[in-house]
Amino acid sequence: MLVAFSIAPSGSSDDNGSVAEAVAAAIRVVRDSGLPNETNAMFTNVEGEWDEVMDVVKRAVDAVAAVSPRVALVLKADIRPGYDGQITAKVDRVEQVLARED
Repeated sequence: MLVAFSIAPSGSSDDNGSVAEAVAAAIRVVRDSGLPNETNAMFTNVEGEWDEVMDVVKRAVDAVAAVSPRVALVLKADIRPGYDGQITAKVDRVEQVLARED
């Protein structure tokens, strides 16, 4: 399965409202998991089996909850048994179509 998720604390003690420290703690959990992952400005994508991905998401939420009494989680999942490597393959397929159109 491929999961895109975003975690944020309910507030920030930073003067400019940044939640970077809490988000970094969550991303550290994902990167330490050893599962294929990537992070962009809005989401972190992680790929693996259901139980291992959901465990990572839970531990990432727990990391943010350690610094905030309330945590927001947005999660989108692509569940397609028998397929792996989709974290890059899905993008590669779209890029191939775009290249043919040039």
